[in-house]
Amino acid sequence: MLRGSPYRADCPTRRILDRIGDRWTVLIVGALWDGSARFSELRRRIEGISQKMLTQTLRGLERDGLVRRTAYPEVPVRVEYTLTEAGRTLREPLRALEEWSIAHLGDVSASQEAYDRADRVPPDTTDRDK
Repeated sequence: MLRGSPYRADCPTRRILDRIGDRWTVLIVGALWDGSARFSELRRRIEGISQKMLTQTLRGLERDGLVRRTAYPEVPVRVEYTLTEAGRTLREPLRALEEWSIAHLGDVSASQEAYDRADRVPPDTTDRDK
């Protein structure tokens, strides 16, 4: 059995975290929460995603075994995407992040505004790690 440590630079778990921590992955998993969807449906559900980014993310998720692509031999060909068993295990943790972001939107926005209004020390005069 492989064991990983994402704190090590050479550990493959970093690539997995990159995949599941990507905003498009989070939104695609959420859009597939209740079942299959066609490419055009996903594009409508996820505002702001480009065709290229949706294609790349779906291919990466398929490669990682998190999404299954099924092509039906029809004219024109119908393609649907669905979460695999492994992909379904991501639903709860990613839903928790989604709910956290909604619940804390006001606090984060207020902090960002306060930070942006505050006088800041120029970056070249800040303390550096010793």
